[in-house]
Amino acid sequence: MGLITRDCAAFLQAARACAPDFGPATAKAAFLVAPDGFARAEQSASDNHYMAEAGAFDPAQASRQHRALQRALSADLPVLCFPGAPDTPDALFPNNVFAAAPGRLVVGRMRHPVRRREAERPDIRGFFRDVLGYGEIDLSAQPHPCELTGALVIDRARGLGYCGLSERCDEAGAALMHEAFGLRATLLFDLAPGEYHTNVVLAILAGRAALLCPDGFAEAAAAETIAALYAPHAIRLSPQEKQAFAGNAIALSEDGVWMSAAAAAALAPGKRAALAATGFAVRDVALEAIEAAGGSLRCCVAEIY
Repeated sequence: MGLITRDCAAFLQAARACAPDFGPATAKAAFLVAPDGFARAEQSASDNHYMAEAGAFDPAQASRQHRALQRALSADLPVLCFPGAPDTPDALFPNNVFAAAPGRLVVGRMRHPVRRREAERPDIRGFFRDVLGYGEIDLSAQPHPCELTGALVIDRARGLGYCGLSERCDEAGAALMHEAFGLRATLLFDLAPGEYHTNVVLAILAGRAALLCPDGFAEAAAAETIAALYAPHAIRLSPQEKQAFAGNAIALSEDGVWMSAAAAAALAPGKRAALAATGFAVRDVALEAIEAAGGSLRCCVAEIY
């Protein structure tokens, strides 16, 4: 088992020794879950301040934008879409429940009962088991919340994890994910009060750049450790950029970073230029209807490795 620690200096020393040979830096495919039954989930809203009031939810617009998202991302890699269900209104954010490593599917344990239903569906599990021939690591029945790549941002090239602790992931849950993904080193840190998922305040892009929102971390040391590791390609986002979901971004190829249209519009010109200097063009899709549910583009994408 690799290093899992809150000690920033120990993590940085270990991480700098990790070559980018752990695995592919970007996914080979991805899947989405359609926003069928799209509505405000009151349980999820209790610890997600990004979520809008119920009257702001537009299911028809969310479905149109979600379909456009699938079309757009398909320019980079194959993208499947599973149906949603009326009793799982948050299912359009599947990366919290399902995540893949080469040859295996990891099923997470959600904090809220309304989201635990998603882990029970047999079609996604069956796709990985019977179609792809993957093994399964099922964390959904144990008691510690571990909301997968919502709570744990992974550098797939080097096998490094960044796990922000909150109501959605505790230390025991983080250790379970660290082991399930077989990571070389994982840095644990507390998210700032009011933040629910790490992937809103941090994105690691194809193992060579980082988008991070320092005010989303409870302690500056963790943010500065991550910035030091990816320097000079560590791009710090402002609170306004974070609120527009600019940190909820993903690289699905070596030359592009995807974010919502609102996030791209909020991105300061200097940040866009910094991404270009790293070799990433910003690609965006309008998702304002989906963002009413308190997540954005990266939350919609479950990667297949």
